[in-house]
Amino acid sequence: MSVTGAGTVGVPRSTLADTLLERLTATYGAAADPERAAPMRAYMKDVAPFLGLTTPLRRALSRTVVAGTPRPDETACAAVALRCWRLPEREYHYFAVDYLRRHVGRCSSAFLPVARQLVTTVPWWDTVDPVAAHVVGPLVAADPALKAEMDAWIVDDDLWLVRTALLHQLRYQERTDTERLFAYCLRQSGHPDFFVRKAIGWCLREYAKTDPDAVRGFLARERGRFAPLSVREALRNIGP
Repeated sequence: MSVTGAGTVGVPRSTLADTLLERLTATYGAAADPERAAPMRAYMKDVAPFLGLTTPLRRALSRTVVAGTPRPDETACAAVALRCWRLPEREYHYFAVDYLRRHVGRCSSAFLPVARQLVTTVPWWDTVDPVAAHVVGPLVAADPALKAEMDAWIVDDDLWLVRTALLHQLRYQERTDTERLFAYCLRQSGHPDFFVRKAIGWCLREYAKTDPDAVRGFLARERGRFAPLSVREALRNIGP
């Protein structure tokens, strides 16, 4: 897999993925609740159909799906995620996200195109945000060369790639590249979309837990360039 590029990533062959997908579709499918699925789909703005599995139930079922299976390599991680994403119901996407969160340490920088495909396919905040913080973030932390990819994503026309670039440092705390964080926020300060403006406020608010004075100082200098939503979110826990 090439790190750079926006082409579609093919699904690699994986015996482990075969086993997991067979178990997953049987286990989730048997527990489907159509009555619960309808309001879940409506809550997520019809982005995808749902099976109707509550989060606690889904996670319990997932534990039975993965029980006794070996730790995956990078190929298996890609195969599981991409095959789950080909299934229409959203719970399968959630399984893939949880699986990647658990095993992202098994993946190299070459996995980034898979993460990009997940972010840009059937995108909504419920999958984009955890992929940004728990998959893309660790990949970039492990290979600083991928910062160049984030520099490209922050100026992309796809708002979900922009949001991912903003949020990928969400869990970095003292390891945050502050110069890059602030530059990204400024680069998209005038973005018209709610989800980008919200992400600007969120990533600043999260970094404020580590260095509140830096965030206050940044906004004192640049406040006029940001939407009120972004400023309000950024200062929610630290005040002006």
